[in-house]
Amino acid sequence: MTPPPGWYPDPSAPSTERWWDGSAWTEHRRAPRPPEPSTVPMGFGPAAPMPPQGGGRSRTIVLTITALIVVVAAIGTGIVFLGGGDDSAGGSTSPSPSVTRSTESPSGSPTSSPSPVSSDDPTIVTDDLDGITLPVLDGWEKAEYVVDDTILLTTPGTYKCPGDGDLCRHGSVASSPVTGSASSDPKTVARQDISKAADHAYDRDELKNRPYDGISSHQKVKEGSVAVAGRAGYLVRWRVKTHAGPGGYVESLVFPSTMGTESLVCVRLVFDAGKDGPPLSDMDKITKGIRSTDGSGTGGGVGNTVGPSQ
Repeated sequence: MTPPPGWYPDPSAPSTERWWDGSAWTEHRRAPRPPEPSTVPMGFGPAAPMPPQGGGRSRTIVLTITALIVVVAAIGTGIVFLGGGDDSAGGSTSPSPSVTRSTESPSGSPTSSPSPVSSDDPTIVTDDLDGITLPVLDGWEKAEYVVDDTILLTTPGTYKCPGDGDLCRHGSVASSPVTGSASSDPKTVARQDISKAADHAYDRDELKNRPYDGISSHQKVKEGSVAVAGRAGYLVRWRVKTHAGPGGYVESLVFPSTMGTESLVCVRLVFDAGKDGPPLSDMDKITKGIRSTDGSGTGGGVGNTVGPSQ
C-alpha cells in the first residue's frame, strides 16, 4: 500500500516536512505544522446507567450483566482503534502515515496527484526536450524517416512535390524550444516566427529545395491568445498561396515551457490546402490536446479571444 499524497517528515531533513505526491517525493518543503485536533473520540460514550436499587441475587445478576456489557464495549472500541493502523511496509523512500498528516497540496487546496504520461502510448507523441505531449489524431502518425528532427507528427504517406523538391507530405507538426529571441512574450515571438515557419514549409525546405516553387502571397486568418497545457500562449495562422500546388495553412503556436523554466516552446503546424490536406479543425484539436509530460496542468484550447484578425 502506497501512502496517499500529503505532507510527511522529510527523510533527509527530519526537522522539515516534504510533499509526497503518492508515488515519489517532490521538491516542496515546509516547516512542521502543529498537529490538528484529533477527531477520534477519546472515551467510550456516556456512562452506563446505574442499575435499579434492589437487594440480593437479582441485583448481583444485573451488576454482572452491566459489567459484561461494559467489557464487550471496551473490547469493541479497542478493535476499532487497533484497526486504524497501517500494516504497509516502507523504507526511507516512503513516508509513514500519521494522524496529523495534512492532505493539502503545496498550494493549500486539496488535490489529486497527476500521473506521468507514458511514452509508449500510441495515442500521443512525446517531446521530452520541451516536456509536452501531442495527440495523435485520426489521419496522423508519429513522425518517422524525416529530415527535420523537430517534426513530431505527419500525415501518412508522401506525394511528388509540385515544384523542384522530391517528396512532400500533406501535413506536419514540429516542436522546438525558442532560441535566439530577445523577447519572452509569446505574442511577440509567435508574430516573429510565422513568416519563418511559412518560408520553411512552402518556400525553401531544409535541403534548400523549392518544393512549391515559392510563396506568391499570404493572408492572416487567425490570431490570438490560447491556453496550452495550462499555460497562456499565443498563435498566429496564415493561409499561404504558392506558385505550384494548392498552398496551405501555417501556424506558429508559442507558450511557456512546462519544464519549470522561463523558456518558450514553439509548435509549428503545416497543413496542405485542398481536398488532400488534413481538416483545418485538426489544428485546434492538436492545440487543445497538448499536455505536460508530468501530467500536471490542464489541457489547452483555443480561447475566446482567438479569431480572425486583420
